[in-house]
Amino acid sequence: MTSPVLSGIHHVKIPVTDLERSIEWYGRVFGFTVNMEFPDDDGVVRGVAGTVPGLGDTLLTLRVNAEAARGCVGFDPVSFAVDGRADVEAWAAHLDGVGVGHSPVIEASVGWLLVFDDPDGISLHLYSWAGHGVDQSDRPGYGRAVAV
Repeated sequence: MTSPVLSGIHHVKIPVTDLERSIEWYGRVFGFTVNMEFPDDDGVVRGVAGTVPGLGDTLLTLRVNAEAARGCVGFDPVSFAVDGRADVEAWAAHLDGVGVGHSPVIEASVGWLLVFDDPDGISLHLYSWAGHGVDQSDRPGYGRAVAV
């Protein structure tokens, strides 16, 4: 029996501690535009969803959940794709311009990678689709192909 087919990723939800601060930060860094809000039973808005240029139909959502945000500190729940090394370098320059610290451009398992943290310390990755051709499979923490 075959599995039903998925049609993409509907949304990526990131836990935050301060919704307004995160809306501003994701807007400044990614061009995030809020187009939906989620008020709780008490009427207080503790979640938003919106668009980010380049993500197509996939929405970015931010949800106040301090415990989850603390649990994700230093973890990278999502890697956003860019085409190649020049795009990673352009993002590094953009992050410099908006005052966001980041890693140097990294030769990752397959492509180039840039790592930086959101205001809650959640690591975000920008990873290139284009490969660099360097075999990193002997390095701890780097990926290696498996036989199928």
